[in-house]
This record gives sequence, C-alpha cells and structure tokens, in this order.
Amino acid sequence: GICGKPRIADVGGVPYLIPVVQKEKVYDLNAIAKDIELPGAFILGAGAASSKILGVNAELIPIVQTKSEKKSAVNGSYIAQINPADKGCLLEKYSSKYTDCEFGLLANLYASEGQPGKVIEVKANGRTGELNFVSCLRQILEKHYGEKPVGMGGTFIIQKGKAKIHIMPPEFSACPLNTDEDVNNWLKFFEMKAPLICQPVIVSRDPGFDLRLEHTHCFSHHGEGGHYHQDTSPDGVRYLGYLLPAELLFRIDRPQETHLVGRD
Repeated sequence: GICGKPRIADVGGVPYLIPVVQKEKVYDLNAIAKDIELPGAFILGAGAASSKILGVNAELIPIVQTKSEKKSAVNGSYIAQINPADKGCLLEKYSSKYTDCEFGLLANLYASEGQPGKVIEVKANGRTGELNFVSCLRQILEKHYGEKPVGMGGTFIIQKGKAKIHIMPPEFSACPLNTDEDVNNWLKFFEMKAPLICQPVIVSRDPGFDLRLEHTHCFSHHGEGGHYHQDTSPDGVRYLGYLLPAELLFRIDRPQETHLVGRD
C-alpha cells in the first residue's frame, strides 16, 4: 500500500473552453510537491500532458517520485494520445521520449510519501447501476460523511471486462466548447479491454474550492489507456482497488472564471 502524509491536489482548470490561440499553462510535478509541503512526494492521478513538450494534446497518467534534496525525480508516467498513423490509441512510457516532469492545463493528484502501510481494499464483481466504480465510491463517502469533505486516492485494476475511455484530439478546438455535448463530440472515445490500471482522485464534496470531484486515468501493458468513464461490460466486469484517505486538500491556481462543462 501507499501511505504517509497523503494529500490531494487539484491543479489548474478544465481545458475544454480553450481556443487554439490561447497559451497553454504548464506546471511541474516537482514544484507541485513543494507547494503541498511534501518534497520528494510519490504522485499518482490524472492530468493533461504538456502540448508544449509533446507538440500535441495527450492524456497524462502520472506515476512520479518527485525530486528531493537527496534524490532526483523518477518518472514512470504514461501518456495516451491519438496515433497519427491509424487514429487509434498510442500509449507510451513518458520517460521513453522526455526527461521532464511537466504537465499542462490541469491535474488531479494524490501524493504521499510512498511508504508501505495499511490501505482500503475494495472488490466489486459486476455492475448493477448506472454509476461507474469511482462515482459509487465518491457517493458512498458523501452519504456517510455529509458536509465534511473526504478525499481519497490510489489505484484500482479493471481485472475483467471492457471500459469506455477517451483521449483528447491532438489539437485544441478552434472554437469554444460550450456544452458537454460539444466536449463529447470533440473527444475521441474508445472501448478498451482489461486489464486496465486506473488512478482515481476523489473528493466526496466540494467545500467551495471549485473542485473536480473525481478524475481517473488509466494505462495498461497492452497499449491502451486514457481517461476512464465507465465499464461497458457490467455483467462480467471485475474491479480490485487499493485507496487511502487524504489528510490535506490543496487547491492550486484556481481559475478566475469557471464552468461545469467536461467534468465527468
């Protein structure tokens, strides 16, 4: 398991209203670790890769031991982008091409010291309702804790079944995306097969920080990954998760103008 001073960080804003001419904001996971007062943090979560580094949009699946005074950063992240050859999914290890720890636009991050310890194990076989695995967990927390916001993060595996996953197109939209329908028409959706290794960041309710309450990206060892929406095989799906509550919540670089488009 992973534990030791776990923190949740919601960085930046929702990207989908950004026109192609606007400058992309870039962040660095090593700087984020210092901002949340945990230099050397082990970070999991979901975010956007920096198009300034890649030259295109891509989904970032961060798995990073950030740098400390004694050690340099270790970046085990993955990136999922649209393959220019066949318009399918191109999943790559970030370190196979890049040496930085940057990301663009936004991220929802779970950070800890990365030490062994007790965690919460969640097993689920089959889906009986409309909500996805992460939404079920979040609503259970909200129902139990009420007004008190509770954050969790970690990882879960879709061991069997298939899932609906999106990847952003290589280029930003040339015009604003004003509705969820606009966003969904812009995104590229795929059905991807298990096993998928997913990294959820969950907050049970927003205490007034303009948070994205749940955000999950996934990768695999068979070349598929991206932003998790829902399993597509409710009868045969199987989930196994390991999560831990956070001690602190950080809201970094909150946008001055906000909206609720594209937050699913």
